[in-house]
Amino acid sequence: MSVLPAHVLEEIRELPDKYPQHRSAVMPALDLAQEELGYLTPEAMSEVATALQLDPGYVEGVATFYTLFHLKPIGKHMFYVCTNLSCMLRGANAIVDHLKGAIGVHEDGEVSKDGLFSYEEVECLGACEFAPMMRLDHRFHYDLTPGKIDALLAERRQSPSPPRAEGQGEAREPAPRPRKRTKKSG
Repeated sequence: MSVLPAHVLEEIRELPDKYPQHRSAVMPALDLAQEELGYLTPEAMSEVATALQLDPGYVEGVATFYTLFHLKPIGKHMFYVCTNLSCMLRGANAIVDHLKGAIGVHEDGEVSKDGLFSYEEVECLGACEFAPMMRLDHRFHYDLTPGKIDALLAERRQSPSPPRAEGQGEAREPAPRPRKRTKKSG
């Protein structure tokens, strides 16, 4: 018996047609499987490999390499908190400590008792100028404070499911770019 529904497997089988290299479809396929199940089981990875006609070891290697794929159950809402240098220098440790206390967990990857929240410390989310920052579900949040964390937690405790807005974050003005230096004429 399949762990992935037929409509998900069909969508996975169609993915290679969208890419110049067949194996490039593995990440979106794993994302579909994870979205359906909440995390990637060994059976789901095997079904993805079969559907894409790829070696199961390759699929598992991709799933275990990238931190956005989960191999065990996670909370309904997932916090990815950047703890790289820029965020750390701007208070990421305090944000992590506050978040862990607020959701009642002690370790990276742990699920809150109510099953609503998980958090994971990640290396970089690519918005150093807005540090400290994190990704919650499918949105990025910048210039974090304990108060912002509390507001996000209150909002998520009331929401039935994570918002579906991949690639979206808080509205921000682009960071100013340095002016190009020019040679002064003599």
